[in-house]
Amino acid sequence: MFTRELISTLVRFSKFPVVAILGPRQSGKTTLAKSIFSNHKFLNLESPHIRELAINDPLKFLRENENEFGIILDEFQYAPQILSYIQVESDEKKRPGYFVLTGSQNFLMNQTVTQSLAGRVGIVTLLPLSVKELKDNNLLPHNVDEAIVNGGYPRLYADKFSTLEMYPSYIHSYIERDVRQMINIENLRTYQKFMQLCAGRVGQLLNVADIATNCGVNRNTIDSWISILEASYIIFTLKPYWENYKKRVTKTLKIYFYDTGLACSLLDINTPAQLALSPFRGPLFESFIIADLHKQYFNMGRRPPLYFWRDNNGTVEIDCLVNIANNVVPIEIKSGETANSDFFKGIEKWYDLAHINPETGYLIYGGQYSQSTSKGRLLGWKEMGGLMATLEKE
Repeated sequence: MFTRELISTLVRFSKFPVVAILGPRQSGKTTLAKSIFSNHKFLNLESPHIRELAINDPLKFLRENENEFGIILDEFQYAPQILSYIQVESDEKKRPGYFVLTGSQNFLMNQTVTQSLAGRVGIVTLLPLSVKELKDNNLLPHNVDEAIVNGGYPRLYADKFSTLEMYPSYIHSYIERDVRQMINIENLRTYQKFMQLCAGRVGQLLNVADIATNCGVNRNTIDSWISILEASYIIFTLKPYWENYKKRVTKTLKIYFYDTGLACSLLDINTPAQLALSPFRGPLFESFIIADLHKQYFNMGRRPPLYFWRDNNGTVEIDCLVNIANNVVPIEIKSGETANSDFFKGIEKWYDLAHINPETGYLIYGGQYSQSTSKGRLLGWKEMGGLMATLEKE
C-alpha cells in the first residue's frame, strides 16, 4: 500500500458510526479501508450472491455479518437500499466506525441517500495519487510531461502498467459497468466520443450546446452525461468567482479532469514526447495543477473552496482563486519550464482590480525552482503539494 495523505483524516472521521470513502474506481479505496480497518469483515457488493442478500433481505444480511469490530461494504452503491437499515443500526447501537462504506459514485448527489445518513456519516474522498503522495512514495517523475501522461492511479505504479495498457481498459470498463448502471445508454460509442470531446475542452469554458452538436444528441442528454462524469469522479467543474464582481464576470463553468492520465488517453496522447508537441499541453498542465489542489483539500477532509475569475471580455483571467474565510488568494498556472516576467501579466491585472498586495499571489509553473518575487510567489510544480495546507494556516 502506498502512503496516502487521507489516512489521518480517515482515522479522525471514524468517530462517526458510518464512514464513507468515495472516489473513482481504482483510486485505492478498498486497499485503504482494509488497511485502516483491518479487523472489519470485508464484503464486496459487486459479488452477485452477496449483493442479492443485501438487497432482498438487508436485516438478515446485517445480522449474519455482525461482529465485534465492524463491516466494510465495498462498492455499496450496488445495494443502496441497505442504507436505511444501516441508519437504524447506527442509531440503536452507536458503534463508532462500525460501518465503512466504499463507493465509486458520489452518493451525496442522491438527496434521498444523503438524508438517510445525515449526521451519522463521516465522508472522505480519495482521488488518484497527488503530487505530494507521488513524491512521498518515490514515484514522482522528474519531467512534468511524464507526470501528466502517467496520471495518479495507484494501479499504474503498483502493477507497473504502461499508460496504453491501463487507460483504454479503464475507460472501457468504466463505460460498460458504471455508466450502464446509472443510465440506459443505447450507443456506448457516442458516450465515449462525448468523453473525448470533454477531454478536448479541458481547461475551457463549458459549452454544452457545442458538445451536444458534435455528439448528435440534445442538450439535456449532455447535461445528464456531465452529471454522470461528475458523480463518478472523472471530471469536475470550476465555478467563476462572482462576489463583488457580478456584473463583470462570466457565469460559465470551466471543465477539468481529476486525472490527466485518463484525459491524455482520451486525446490519444500516450507519451511525454507526444504531450510536449501537443496543443493540449497547457490546458492539461492547468488541469493537473487544479486537480491536485482539489486533492489537497479532500485529503484534509474539506470541500475545495476553489474558483476562477474571467471578465466578460476575456481580458482578465485568473486560473484559480482560493477563498479562505473571505480572503481570496489568486493562483496563476503556466506550463512553461522557464519563468519570465510575462507569466505575471494576468495576475498583475488582478492585483489592480482587487486592490490586494502582490506578495499574496502565487504562480505555479512547469519548472523546478521556487522563490518569492515582488509580483508574487513563484512555485515549481514539484513544490506545490502542500500549498493548500500552508494557506489554511496563514
